[in-house]
Amino acid sequence: MSTSVLIVDDHPSFRASARRMLEASGYSVVGEAADGAAAIAAARELAPQLVLLDVQLPDIDGFEVAARLKALDGAPDVILTSSRDGADFGTAIAESPARGFIAKAELSGASLAELVE
Repeated sequence: MSTSVLIVDDHPSFRASARRMLEASGYSVVGEAADGAAAIAAARELAPQLVLLDVQLPDIDGFEVAARLKALDGAPDVILTSSRDGADFGTAIAESPARGFIAKAELSGASLAELVE
């Protein structure tokens, strides 16, 4: 059974390329969201096992979204992503409830699997 994933990013082109890459790696992409509010609503509705979550969103930052997702019943695993390097966020990634961080340029099925398995 493949892992169900919700992709959250405000750039449609990134969501599309991430979807193609994840599906080619055997993940089941169950939805996409362009901002934090939509991500929380989609997570409640779709109950994904994993949320690939951009740190920089237009409404609520990814760290706050991750905290809100962790409060849900059956909370999904969260992997943060950004076009910026993880070091740019100081201790915020380690202090978040996310399972880890992957820079967008390094995103792959294998890099995701290393953090969630």
